[in-house]
Amino acid sequence: MCDISLGRLEPCDEQNGGIKSVYFANYTAGLETTATFDANDQITAFASLLTLYKYDVRLGTNSYDETNEKSRENGTSFWNQSGSLQLKKQDVGSHKELRIATHGTPLVFIEDYNGNILLSGLENGVSISVNTTVGTAMGDFNGYTLTWTGMEGSMASFVDPTIIDDAVNTTVVEGV
Repeated sequence: MCDISLGRLEPCDEQNGGIKSVYFANYTAGLETTATFDANDQITAFASLLTLYKYDVRLGTNSYDETNEKSRENGTSFWNQSGSLQLKKQDVGSHKELRIATHGTPLVFIEDYNGNILLSGLENGVSISVNTTVGTAMGDFNGYTLTWTGMEGSMASFVDPTIIDDAVNTTVVEGV
């Protein structure tokens, strides 16, 4: 069914931009068919426990975007999902984990400053690339720029924040 069923009022000016945290999870095939969705298509439960690896980030150059691409001629519609994080400071543990991440197709949970959590790569996972920068001058950025891209049949799903680290749906592993 492709008929619109709801309008939208102009919201109050109370939203904030920016990514607060990003959680990575290993890809789980069929997750889009086993997750529980409410009437608004928000994920409210997972069929099995997911382990999420939390990356805290600061406001600045971190971003997430989705773009809908359509072809009337071909009858197709899909979503390009892309994000970017700057992770300051290089270290041996991060180097190893980021190298591993570039070989997989993980899921990405994006938490914004409004308390929303979006799941990028629900059906197909995402591809991650990492750029390592040492810098030139004393004040230059030294760390990793991580980017991810995904292609999905739908927009990223909202995830009920109460299921993050509830020990039934997800468990969160934080860094040191």
